[in-house]
Amino acid sequence: MLSKNQLGFLYMFMSVCAFSIMDLVVKWSESYPLGQVIFFRGFFGVLLYFLIMPRDRIKNFYYTKRPGLHFLRCFFGLIALLAIFTALRNLPLATVVSISFAAPIFTTILSIFLLSEKVGLFRWLAVIVGFVGIIIITEPGFTSLNIYFIYPVIFCLGMSYVAITIRQLSTSEPVWLISLYFSATITLASFFTIPYGWIMPDIKDLILLMSIGILGGAANLWLSQSYKFSEVSLVTPLKYLALVFAIIFGYFIWNEVPSIKTLIGAFLVITSSIIIFRREITLKKQVTVPRHD
Repeated sequence: MLSKNQLGFLYMFMSVCAFSIMDLVVKWSESYPLGQVIFFRGFFGVLLYFLIMPRDRIKNFYYTKRPGLHFLRCFFGLIALLAIFTALRNLPLATVVSISFAAPIFTTILSIFLLSEKVGLFRWLAVIVGFVGIIIITEPGFTSLNIYFIYPVIFCLGMSYVAITIRQLSTSEPVWLISLYFSATITLASFFTIPYGWIMPDIKDLILLMSIGILGGAANLWLSQSYKFSEVSLVTPLKYLALVFAIIFGYFIWNEVPSIKTLIGAFLVITSSIIIFRREITLKKQVTVPRHD
């Protein structure tokens, strides 16, 4: 029988693996319209959440007292999702994953303005270190005017606001309902892209596209379970295995070799994020930033 901390580690590892494979499939799907990929991410996520919702909520699963906050969570989540999917299709996998780790940095800044939180010296130093890391990673993009380097930053900004709204929603709303509303929203939004041309996939591609929604939905559930069973400080470092997976996948599938600047920048961003997480735990404020939820 596994202990709670061991279960937390297992769920976090499964979450990281699922997100990493989903990133891989999203990058592979560049021959399909982005809106069509968003549909598969949303629709099969909805199906997954319907399977896990409590039986007594089937008739009124949509009920919420906070529709406005759900709307903001879904709106900014959709922007973040579009940004990260666009980045994955146009930048090296390790680069996108490295910059995405900066989301807690932006969450710290936004919490000052949206939650009136006080940020001390240690977290401000962590923010500065994180921004230096981002600049080091994106510097090639600035010199070559590669606009796609801005998309992972947009993702971080969007997910930072999402993290804050989820913190507020989770005081009264179940995790599955928060995720269900988002999956349903991106499914509906994807329909508006049909006139721009969807492509009929063959059986193999259909299975891969379906896996985007299933993996994304399962990964976020496992992430939540990980934080439920184990302390955040114990399992959060496992999230950075995603960079290892990104380097391996990028090298063997797309022949991508991360530059020294990318690795140095990633180290600074990860260090910054760990400092922020540690300070949040010390101050008894648990901030968890979902990935593509």
